[in-house]
Amino acid sequence: MMSMIAALSPGAIFFYLLAGVVVASAAGVALAPNILYSAFALLGTLGGVAGLYMYMGADFIGIAQLLIYVGGILVLILFAVLLTNRIGEMNITNKSAGLLVGGPAAVGVMGMLVKMSLGTPWPLTEPSAAPTTARIGDAFLKEWLMPFEVASLILLMALVGAMVIARRAAKERERRPIVKMEITPGPPAAGRGGSR
Repeated sequence: MMSMIAALSPGAIFFYLLAGVVVASAAGVALAPNILYSAFALLGTLGGVAGLYMYMGADFIGIAQLLIYVGGILVLILFAVLLTNRIGEMNITNKSAGLLVGGPAAVGVMGMLVKMSLGTPWPLTEPSAAPTTARIGDAFLKEWLMPFEVASLILLMALVGAMVIARRAAKERERRPIVKMEITPGPPAAGRGGSR
Protein backbone atom coordinates (compact mmCIF):
# COMPACT_ATOMS: atom_id res chain seq x y z
CA MET A 1 0.00 0.00 0.00
CA MET A 2 2.78 2.41 0.92
CA SER A 3 4.65 1.57 -2.29
CA MET A 4 1.53 2.52 -4.31
CA ILE A 5 1.30 5.86 -2.52
CA ALA A 6 5.04 6.50 -2.97
CA ALA A 7 4.73 5.78 -6.71
CA LEU A 8 2.07 8.48 -7.16
CA SER A 9 3.14 11.73 -8.77
CA PRO A 10 2.29 15.06 -7.11
CA GLY A 11 -0.31 15.65 -9.86
CA ALA A 12 -2.02 12.34 -9.08
CA ILE A 13 -2.04 13.15 -5.35
CA PHE A 14 -3.62 16.53 -6.13
CA PHE A 15 -6.21 14.81 -8.33
CA TYR A 16 -7.13 12.30 -5.61
CA LEU A 17 -7.35 15.08 -3.00
CA LEU A 18 -9.77 17.02 -5.21
CA ALA A 19 -11.77 13.87 -5.91
CA GLY A 20 -11.95 13.17 -2.17
CA VAL A 21 -13.23 16.71 -1.52
CA VAL A 22 -15.90 16.24 -4.19
CA VAL A 23 -17.04 12.86 -2.83
CA ALA A 24 -17.02 14.00 0.82
CA SER A 25 -18.94 17.20 -0.03
CA ALA A 26 -21.46 15.23 -2.10
CA ALA A 27 -22.01 12.93 0.87
CA GLY A 28 -22.54 16.03 3.00
CA VAL A 29 -25.15 17.30 0.53
CA ALA A 30 -27.06 14.03 0.73
CA LEU A 31 -26.69 13.28 4.44
CA ALA A 32 -26.65 16.64 6.26
CA PRO A 33 -29.64 17.02 8.61
CA ASN A 34 -29.98 20.75 7.90
CA ILE A 35 -30.69 22.01 4.38
CA LEU A 36 -28.40 25.01 4.93
CA TYR A 37 -25.48 22.69 5.65
CA SER A 38 -26.37 20.78 2.48
CA ALA A 39 -26.17 24.01 0.47
CA PHE A 40 -22.75 24.80 1.92
CA ALA A 41 -21.58 21.25 1.17
CA LEU A 42 -22.77 21.79 -2.40
CA LEU A 43 -20.33 24.71 -2.54
CA GLY A 44 -17.47 22.28 -1.82
CA THR A 45 -18.75 19.81 -4.42
CA LEU A 46 -19.08 22.38 -7.20
CA GLY A 47 -15.75 24.03 -6.31
CA GLY A 48 -14.00 20.65 -6.33
CA VAL A 49 -15.47 19.79 -9.72
CA ALA A 50 -14.25 23.15 -11.06
CA GLY A 51 -10.79 22.34 -9.69
CA LEU A 52 -10.88 18.95 -11.45
CA TYR A 53 -11.82 20.63 -14.73
CA MET A 54 -8.93 23.07 -14.42
CA TYR A 55 -6.50 20.31 -13.43
CA MET A 56 -7.47 18.33 -16.54
CA GLY A 57 -6.73 21.34 -18.76
CA ALA A 58 -10.32 22.46 -19.41
CA ASP A 59 -9.88 26.02 -18.15
CA PHE A 60 -12.97 27.43 -19.87
CA ILE A 61 -15.31 24.82 -18.38
CA GLY A 62 -13.70 25.25 -14.94
CA ILE A 63 -14.18 29.03 -14.96
CA ALA A 64 -17.73 28.62 -16.31
CA GLN A 65 -18.41 26.16 -13.47
CA LEU A 66 -17.19 28.71 -10.92
CA LEU A 67 -19.04 31.67 -12.44
CA ILE A 68 -22.35 30.00 -13.29
CA TYR A 69 -22.82 27.30 -10.67
CA VAL A 70 -20.85 28.53 -7.67
CA GLY A 71 -21.27 32.26 -8.32
CA GLY A 72 -24.83 32.28 -9.56
CA ILE A 73 -26.95 29.22 -8.92
CA LEU A 74 -25.48 28.30 -5.52
CA VAL A 75 -25.81 31.86 -4.24
CA LEU A 76 -29.43 31.82 -5.44
CA ILE A 77 -30.03 28.54 -3.61
CA LEU A 78 -28.45 29.91 -0.43
CA PHE A 79 -30.60 33.05 -0.56
CA ALA A 80 -33.72 30.95 -1.19
CA VAL A 81 -32.89 28.69 1.76
CA LEU A 82 -32.07 31.59 4.07
CA LEU A 83 -35.16 33.62 3.11
CA THR A 84 -37.67 30.76 3.19
CA ASN A 85 -36.32 28.76 6.10
CA ARG A 86 -38.78 30.10 8.69
CA ILE A 87 -41.81 30.93 6.55
CA GLY A 88 -45.00 29.71 8.13
CA GLU A 89 -43.33 28.47 11.30
CA MET A 90 -42.08 25.44 9.40
CA ASN A 91 -38.49 24.32 9.86
CA ILE A 92 -37.13 22.93 6.60
CA THR A 93 -34.88 19.94 7.17
CA ASN A 94 -33.06 17.53 4.91
CA LYS A 95 -33.76 14.20 6.55
CA SER A 96 -32.41 11.30 4.53
CA ALA A 97 -35.54 9.33 3.72
CA GLY A 98 -35.13 5.74 2.67
CA LEU A 99 -31.60 5.40 3.98
CA LEU A 100 -32.07 1.69 4.72
CA VAL A 101 -33.02 1.04 1.10
CA GLY A 102 -30.71 3.55 -0.56
CA GLY A 103 -27.62 2.74 1.53
CA PRO A 104 -27.06 -0.81 0.27
CA ALA A 105 -27.88 0.27 -3.30
CA ALA A 106 -25.31 3.07 -3.06
CA VAL A 107 -22.67 0.71 -1.68
CA GLY A 108 -23.38 -1.76 -4.52
CA VAL A 109 -23.12 0.92 -7.21
CA MET A 110 -19.94 2.29 -5.62
CA GLY A 111 -18.42 -1.21 -5.59
CA MET A 112 -19.23 -1.68 -9.28
CA LEU A 113 -17.70 1.72 -10.13
CA VAL A 114 -14.51 0.99 -8.17
CA LYS A 115 -14.17 -2.44 -9.78
CA MET A 116 -14.69 -0.96 -13.24
CA SER A 117 -12.26 1.91 -12.69
CA LEU A 118 -9.54 -0.39 -11.34
CA GLY A 119 -10.02 -3.01 -14.07
CA THR A 120 -10.04 -0.60 -17.04
CA PRO A 121 -6.74 0.13 -18.81
CA TRP A 122 -6.96 3.93 -18.84
CA PRO A 123 -4.77 5.78 -21.36
CA LEU A 124 -2.21 8.01 -19.69
CA THR A 125 -2.26 11.55 -21.04
CA GLU A 126 -0.79 14.74 -19.71
CA PRO A 127 -3.08 17.76 -19.49
CA SER A 128 -2.17 20.47 -21.96
CA ALA A 129 -1.13 23.82 -20.57
CA ALA A 130 -2.57 25.75 -23.55
CA PRO A 131 -5.80 27.66 -22.92
CA THR A 132 -8.89 26.16 -24.52
CA THR A 133 -10.88 29.36 -24.94
CA ALA A 134 -9.32 30.19 -28.33
CA ARG A 135 -10.12 26.73 -29.68
CA ILE A 136 -13.70 26.92 -28.36
CA GLY A 137 -14.16 30.35 -29.94
CA ASP A 138 -12.80 29.12 -33.27
CA ALA A 139 -15.10 26.10 -33.16
CA PHE A 140 -18.14 28.30 -32.41
CA LEU A 141 -17.34 30.60 -35.34
CA LYS A 142 -16.39 27.91 -37.89
CA GLU A 143 -17.72 24.34 -37.82
CA TRP A 144 -20.33 24.86 -35.05
CA LEU A 145 -21.59 28.26 -36.25
CA MET A 146 -25.00 27.06 -37.51
CA PRO A 147 -25.98 25.03 -34.38
CA PHE A 148 -24.77 27.90 -32.17
CA GLU A 149 -26.91 30.42 -34.08
CA VAL A 150 -29.95 28.10 -34.08
CA ALA A 151 -29.63 27.65 -30.31
CA SER A 152 -29.39 31.41 -29.82
CA LEU A 153 -32.49 31.97 -32.00
CA ILE A 154 -34.45 29.35 -30.02
CA LEU A 155 -33.48 31.03 -26.76
CA LEU A 156 -34.44 34.44 -28.21
CA MET A 157 -37.85 33.10 -29.32
CA ALA A 158 -38.43 31.60 -25.85
CA LEU A 159 -37.60 34.97 -24.25
CA VAL A 160 -39.90 36.90 -26.60
CA GLY A 161 -42.67 34.32 -26.05
CA ALA A 162 -42.37 34.67 -22.28
CA MET A 163 -42.61 38.46 -22.59
CA VAL A 164 -45.73 38.21 -24.81
CA ILE A 165 -47.44 35.83 -22.39
CA ALA A 166 -46.59 38.04 -19.40
CA ARG A 167 -47.78 41.17 -21.20
CA ARG A 168 -51.05 39.51 -22.28
CA ALA A 169 -51.75 38.45 -18.68
CA ALA A 170 -51.09 42.00 -17.46
CA LYS A 171 -53.44 43.49 -20.11
CA GLU A 172 -56.21 41.03 -19.23
CA ARG A 173 -55.88 42.03 -15.59
CA GLU A 174 -56.25 45.71 -16.54
CA ARG A 175 -59.31 45.08 -18.75
CA ARG A 176 -61.18 43.10 -16.13
CA PRO A 177 -63.98 45.28 -14.74
CA ILE A 178 -63.75 46.14 -11.12
CA VAL A 179 -67.01 45.22 -9.45
CA LYS A 180 -68.03 47.68 -6.79
CA MET A 181 -70.44 46.38 -4.23
CA GLU A 182 -72.56 48.75 -2.26
CA ILE A 183 -73.52 47.60 1.17
CA THR A 184 -76.80 49.04 2.38
CA PRO A 185 -77.56 48.83 6.05
CA GLY A 186 -80.57 46.64 6.73
CA PRO A 187 -82.92 46.67 9.68
CA PRO A 188 -81.29 45.80 12.96
CA ALA A 189 -81.39 42.15 13.90
CA ALA A 190 -84.12 41.14 16.30
CA GLY A 191 -83.06 41.31 19.90
CA ARG A 192 -80.03 43.46 19.19
CA GLY A 193 -79.81 47.16 19.52
CA GLY A 194 -83.59 47.57 19.75
CA SER A 195 -85.35 49.66 22.39
CA ARG A 196 -87.02 47.89 25.28
